[in-house]
Amino acid sequence: MKLERDTHPLNVNSLTPRQIVQELDRYVIGQREAKRMVAIALRNRWRRQQLPPELRDEVMPKNIIMIGPTGVGKTEIARRLAKLAEAPFIKVEASKFTEVGYVGRDVESIIRDLTEAAVGLVKARHLEEVRQKAEQLGEERLLDLLLPSQKSSLGFAADNPDGTPSPAAESLEATRSKLRLQLREGKLDHRSVEVEVKERGLPVGIISGPGGMEELENNLRDMLGGMFPGKKKKRMMKVPDALKHLTQEEAQRIIDMDEVVREAVTKVEQTGIVFLDEIDKIAGRERSAGPDVSREGVQRDLLPIVEGSTVNTKYGPVHTDHILFIAAGAFHVAKPSDLIPELQGRFPIRVELDALTKDDFVKILTEPRGSLMRQYQSLLATEGVTLEFTPDGLEEIAATALQVNDQTENIGARRLFTIMERLLEQVSFDGAEAADRHVAIDAAYVKDRLQGIVKDQDLSRYIL
Repeated sequence: MKLERDTHPLNVNSLTPRQIVQELDRYVIGQREAKRMVAIALRNRWRRQQLPPELRDEVMPKNIIMIGPTGVGKTEIARRLAKLAEAPFIKVEASKFTEVGYVGRDVESIIRDLTEAAVGLVKARHLEEVRQKAEQLGEERLLDLLLPSQKSSLGFAADNPDGTPSPAAESLEATRSKLRLQLREGKLDHRSVEVEVKERGLPVGIISGPGGMEELENNLRDMLGGMFPGKKKKRMMKVPDALKHLTQEEAQRIIDMDEVVREAVTKVEQTGIVFLDEIDKIAGRERSAGPDVSREGVQRDLLPIVEGSTVNTKYGPVHTDHILFIAAGAFHVAKPSDLIPELQGRFPIRVELDALTKDDFVKILTEPRGSLMRQYQSLLATEGVTLEFTPDGLEEIAATALQVNDQTENIGARRLFTIMERLLEQVSFDGAEAADRHVAIDAAYVKDRLQGIVKDQDLSRYIL
């Protein structure tokens, strides 16, 4: 069954796991098994919502560990899944966190950041819903600024005693209508108006702290923002900028932020997705000294969040029981069994991702909607240059990426970025002045540009 995403928005609640995999196939090449696992996890969320309340709370998410080298699609699968589900999503690196008592970020900040992302997501949707009304109100406020003297001069004598509009009021309305038409046609874009804007800041004496203190500073700013709402000042703005500013102010005034926060917290608790990258970096056992001293401590701090606890955020308490955690790591040195047993038990699904093949590289170059081939073709088309990638040229690029990955570090599909940039460097540099407006990227062209670098392994380590 073909998904018509381009013409009709997808309803994730109606998608079967097979259809979810088909949708992920549009952006991520290969990795069928991993896609199946995340598709089942997403569908299980819908299934859970259909259960009676007493059973619904008992069904816990089946967290996933993805095992595979860098650049094979682990992050992209999780990111695309969250976008498909319209769910709050955050990617964090497990190695950036430290055990409580050490300098660094604590693991509860994951949930606070996820909640912040959810509030932004919900707020953006609410703002879009009131955009038309906000534009109308913003336009009226701008017209008031453009016609201040006429309006004030009328005072309360705008209407006649019998309630009919006075000639002065009719004249003002006619002028206003004419100005509104000019505004919509862009004829007033060159004019400037004086707009009152708010300055939000902390009181004197509260300043930014050193590294690791930014979270405290942000919390202070949010807590004290209502007590110290900031001064108002007037700024001169061009009419288009003033209209945008006033529209935003009206939109903020219309939406109910309490409702936004309630909805956002619910979305986090019921549909939130956390992608824990580099989980293998904290999988080793304790050592006597050195930077690994808090590895097991970080795991123990993660445990209550993954298994379900309550985290206090500036938007109120957030329960983590039904947040889906997807962990990922290369596991070159450590193994999933090196995680503490309690944490292992909270990630019951394990899936190994495959290393990319030459055919996978060719598909990555050509099949996704935003493929590298299309990106470069579109960029150079802006200068009138046509890039034609021949089948043998694509095969040679893929073979080169595979060879360099084998000879140096295997960074998966990310190798294509460095190779394509090096391959098309001259074309990109000469684009605006090139005499030849058609460039064929065939096997001979690829070999000519890259073969010398590939053969010199020391050089390829630095360049490719």
